[in-house]
Amino acid sequence: MLLRKLEQFFDSEISGGIVLMVAAVAAMIVANSSLHPYYDGALSSYFTVQLGENGLSKPLILWINDGLMAVFFLLVGLELKHELMEGKLKNPRDVVLPGMAAVGGMLMPALVYFALNLSSPETHSGWAIPAATDIAFALGILALVGDRVPSSLKVFLLTLAILDDLGAILIIAFFYTAELHLDYLFLALIPLAIMFYLNRSGIHRIAPIILLGAVLWVLVLKSGVHATLAGVITAFFIPIKDKWGKSPLHSLEHALSPYVFFLIVPIFAFANAGVVLSGVTLSDVFSPLPLGIALGLIAGKQIGVFGMTWALVKLGIARKPFGATWLHIYGVAALAGIGFTMSLFIGGLSFEDAFYMNEVRIGVLSGSVISAIIGFTVLRLAPSENSKEDKVEDAEITAAEVQ
Repeated sequence: MLLRKLEQFFDSEISGGIVLMVAAVAAMIVANSSLHPYYDGALSSYFTVQLGENGLSKPLILWINDGLMAVFFLLVGLELKHELMEGKLKNPRDVVLPGMAAVGGMLMPALVYFALNLSSPETHSGWAIPAATDIAFALGILALVGDRVPSSLKVFLLTLAILDDLGAILIIAFFYTAELHLDYLFLALIPLAIMFYLNRSGIHRIAPIILLGAVLWVLVLKSGVHATLAGVITAFFIPIKDKWGKSPLHSLEHALSPYVFFLIVPIFAFANAGVVLSGVTLSDVFSPLPLGIALGLIAGKQIGVFGMTWALVKLGIARKPFGATWLHIYGVAALAGIGFTMSLFIGGLSFEDAFYMNEVRIGVLSGSVISAIIGFTVLRLAPSENSKEDKVEDAEITAAEVQ
């Protein structure tokens, strides 16, 4: 009975978000208790991997953010490749609306952040923090609403969030790269070439590609480019089909998912969500950095996602998700403001100073929680049946598809 209940929990769409939330709350409790020195000390402790005279020596927090999160990005890359080759991103026509909504949902938060931090040059590097969407949290909240929303809305949010992740990956690659070491980048071409060959030969076993991906991770890390990108790159060399017709990509995606959502991402959340509230005043909460992040997630995402969707539909360039009302779409736009995992990750790339990182946590957590509450409330209040206007639009869509 207990095993069945556990199995049902882990299979539920909301379970990943619940575990993530528990990890974040636990981090906040520990960070504001007598355990804080041990929490901070453990995350600051250096771990070294040495091979001869060369090696890697990093504090635990960076092993988590650079190492474990590379596995998270490997899964993101697998999902992206799956959707591009076989899923929701295969048909370009289906990508237009969520794709442009994702663009709007990245540009507007960045503009809101910049507007509030214009006079603070030291915080300009955090412009991309509110541009991200946390897929697990957003879909978890949508699942809590139940069948009051049409299934097309889940597809819309999932596609938007996936494209949002792709945008975040590109931002990290182009804007958060440290000093480049070209010698290591050239060496990285060796495992890339071997992975390309193995992919083209329809390899059945993926262990060689994973091992080469680990070598690529080390070389990319040494090059100055952010190492988590090695996870995404490796994912695109995992074959969709091997010569026996099986799918190594689907097998790896299925195997990794529980470890990523129930182990790696919660560990990341526990290590990065520890907001220290001692000494924080109301003026600190409303200072440009946390306010820019929070309003970017809350207002920027809503304006960007909903505004872009409304404009494209009214201009006749795209059609609303089938069965969805404008209130449904506004609720999803609010859910897109749940930044959490990716926002905290980009925050860690933007600021090394502990004071600024604490402000980043305040902004991300407050903005994400408020966005979740708004999105959930709006979707719960949205009518389960369409209005006359919406039914007419849906009938026009069906007629057009039939023709």
